[in-house]
Amino acid sequence: MMKRILLVVLVAGVLSACSKKYECSYNGCDYPAVQTEIDALQNHITSNSINAEKDCSGVFYTILEQGTGDWFDACSDVTVSYKGMRMSDNFIFDQTVDPSTGQEFYRRFNLGGLIAGWRSALPKIKRGGKIRLYIPPSLGYGNQAQQNIPANSYLIFEVKVAP
Repeated sequence: MMKRILLVVLVAGVLSACSKKYECSYNGCDYPAVQTEIDALQNHITSNSINAEKDCSGVFYTILEQGTGDWFDACSDVTVSYKGMRMSDNFIFDQTVDPSTGQEFYRRFNLGGLIAGWRSALPKIKRGGKIRLYIPPSLGYGNQAQQNIPANSYLIFEVKVAP
């Protein structure tokens, strides 16, 4: 009898744990970029007469199309097409274009698993929108070099979110 009660309690505990929704939270204002990086980005934005807003995290952005779909947050799954460039020389280090056909394609990500610059600024548009992001190193890849991205690189992304 005791084993049955224990089994019922165990099964109930497992089922209630499985029914709880995964809690994801992210507030870029809690983890802002280093001020010297923000200042360098601001200087680039100003000296190149770029019309961009600054997020509380230190990412600068320009909304190219607001979109008409639903809003999403920093923990949502998003389907995007994008082009990533190094700010220093506009070298395209990654993009969602098939090199053999030139056709744009989309990739699906959980925004919570991407760089902080995307998590901070991408939710400023709706699904179907397009945004240009200017990301300081500490909200990108930081002091970790990536393929074709030197450590401490300032990055520019153009991102289109699928409807």
